[in-house]
Formats: sequence, C-alpha cells, structure tokens
Amino acid sequence: MNTEAQEQPKVTLYWLDQSRSQRIVWLLEEAKIKYDIEVFKRTPERLAPPSLKKVHPLGKAPVLSIESPGAAAPYVLAESGFIVEYIAEHFAPHLIPARYAPGKQGPGLETESWMRYRFYMHYAEGILTGPRIPFFLRPVTRAIVSQVEAAYFKPNYDTQFPFLESQLVSSPEGGKFLCGSELSAADILMSFPLSAAKAAGYFTKEKCPKLWAYVEMIEGMEGQKKAIAKIEEVTGEPYQEFSA
Repeated sequence: MNTEAQEQPKVTLYWLDQSRSQRIVWLLEEAKIKYDIEVFKRTPERLAPPSLKKVHPLGKAPVLSIESPGAAAPYVLAESGFIVEYIAEHFAPHLIPARYAPGKQGPGLETESWMRYRFYMHYAEGILTGPRIPFFLRPVTRAIVSQVEAAYFKPNYDTQFPFLESQLVSSPEGGKFLCGSELSAADILMSFPLSAAKAAGYFTKEKCPKLWAYVEMIEGMEGQKKAIAKIEEVTGEPYQEFSA
C-alpha cells in the first residue's frame, strides 16, 4: 500500500477580506479537509494589497495552494471557478451532480442537474457578475458611479434575476437548490454575487420570492456559518461580507 499517495496534500487558502474568497472557505468546510488560511487586508483605497502578487502574479484573491507529498512544487490556483471545480473534483465529489442516469451515457444524455451545474460554474463569474467598473472610474463620485450602474448594469439585473427565479421554480425534482434537491458546488459559487445583489437591493422579495428565499436559505446553512466562524477565529474580528 502506498501511504504517501493516501496522505492529504497541504491546502492553503489566501483569503482577502470582503471578497469572493469566503465562498472557498465554505467549500473547504463542506469538503471536510484540513486547510490553512493566510489573511490579506484591503488597502485604504479598497484594493487588494501588493503583497498578494507574491502569491500569484495577478495579485487577486482567492488563491489556493495545493502541495502534495512528493510533488516538485505546489500548484497555485487562481480564479474562483477553477478553484471550486478543483476542490469539488478532488475533495468533495458529493457536491457534483451525477452526470448520467444509470444506463445512459453520451452527448445529449447528461442529466439536467449536471448540465445546470456546468452552466452555473461559468455563469457565476461571467454573465451574472458582468464586467466590473473599470479601475479608472473608481475614484469618481458616487453620483457618477450610480449613473453608470443605472445605464449599464440595471438592464442586466432586470434580465438575470427573473431568469434565476424561473430556474428555482423549475429546479430538477422540485429541488430547492439551483441544480436540484441537494447542495452543489455551483450553489456555493453563486452565493457571493447573489448575497451581494440581495444586500444592494438589486432584486426584491416581492418580484423574486423564490430567489429571495433561496439566498436566505444558503446564507443560513451550517457550512456557511462554520466558514464565517472559521474566518472570525483566524482574523480575530467580526466577519463583514461587504463594505459599508
């Protein structure tokens, strides 16, 4: 028996406050593996600190390091979707819906749950989040930023949130999650943009009751609570998801 092959790799999450990093903590809690967290704080300008570039050249968060016994060097993963897929495939396969029903395999025979899962892995960081306000607009007044949001982002939101409402209404097997009756890694990936949108008032309980209830449900899940407790333990500070 190869004991080295069974030894768990050293997993380190490079976490930035008020960022998408928190979803990865939740996912690691659901995976039930040991991991370390290195905390980075935003600058007074609300930017990621330059020190993050020592971890990954892009200087963004989250970043995940996977150091396996016997490997020449650790893998350093960037981009939330890639990190979520990697963790789910290696440490939390229970968070990936079955690709095929028994006895059915091949193109066009995938389960609806799996197809939704693959879709949301890209949607969460693509269409839903959309292009971010360029760095050269950040110093301008809030009034101008509000005009930009009204002109460009609001029409996008008016399409996206009714779509998500309909997705929850038609969830496979009448499930309460986006991909069916069980929590998936896609739900965890979607949690940050949806919580942010709910907090910002981009959709309402009256217009999107299913979506509102869904976001409240995932915000109150045990794994989410454990992730918040973990960060509060590591930072020694109350967790704040979004800036005031």
